[in-house]
Amino acid sequence: MEIVRMEAAHIPQIAALERLCFSEPWSERSLLEETENPAAYFIVAVEDGAVRGYAGMHTVLGESYVDNIAVFPAYRGRGIGRALTQALIDRARAVDGAFITLEVRASNRAAIALYTALGFEKVGVRPNFYMAPREDAALFTLRF
Repeated sequence: MEIVRMEAAHIPQIAALERLCFSEPWSERSLLEETENPAAYFIVAVEDGAVRGYAGMHTVLGESYVDNIAVFPAYRGRGIGRALTQALIDRARAVDGAFITLEVRASNRAAIALYTALGFEKVGVRPNFYMAPREDAALFTLRF
């Protein structure tokens, strides 16, 4: 597996992953726009020429905000989510960031365990943040 910057060629597979994982998926057009956004850092886990997962964040004035981290279900449990998350952390540090933060469904125990293992701390809750189904978001931050 290799972690690379997101390119236009990855977009159809990432959009399919978005539709599979999220109730409000990003469109291909929105994803493509991020390839031109200087504040964006979107990466892809590629294996055998296929997208296995992706992650993206925006950094402004040293503050990094994770947009999404997703792995195709057939490839979960293989360390891909960890590798993608660690790559985001490494990038946030490399640009002299103060912190990296994200929201996660309160019921997503696997993701919460991963973020906690990587040093993130729960700093709050956003009530009814997610729709379809409606659910709170747990807010996690890793300060540098």
